[in-house]
Amino acid sequence: MKKLAFLITLLLMSVAAFYLTPALGAVPAGDAKAGLEVHKKNCLKCHGERGKGDGPAAKLLKTKPTDWSDKAKMSGLSDQDLFKVITKGGEAAGKSKLMPAFGGKLSDQDVNNVIAFIRSLAR
Repeated sequence: MKKLAFLITLLLMSVAAFYLTPALGAVPAGDAKAGLEVHKKNCLKCHGERGKGDGPAAKLLKTKPTDWSDKAKMSGLSDQDLFKVITKGGEAAGKSKLMPAFGGKLSDQDVNNVIAFIRSLAR
């Protein structure tokens, strides 16, 4: 009977681990330092050096880019929300259609690195 209880517990833990893991082969958490480099190459023009939405191209945009240093605003966005916006573009996530999709340009790890960098700004 104890062996059956152990096996059931083991099975339940395995099932829980499977469903709580984002995906098989999931990309490890991001690195903010590496994310800064990705940001400089891809995001700085609109989001600015410190992520305040004040980059040189932001002046030309009708909708101002998100201020990543706004802790209250950023706490309302999950990492999954940010991943979707970055990879699929703003319009796909109910945001500005001016935010381009970077899914074809950046790897999942690059995106996670940028997310780590973004999170480092809103502390």
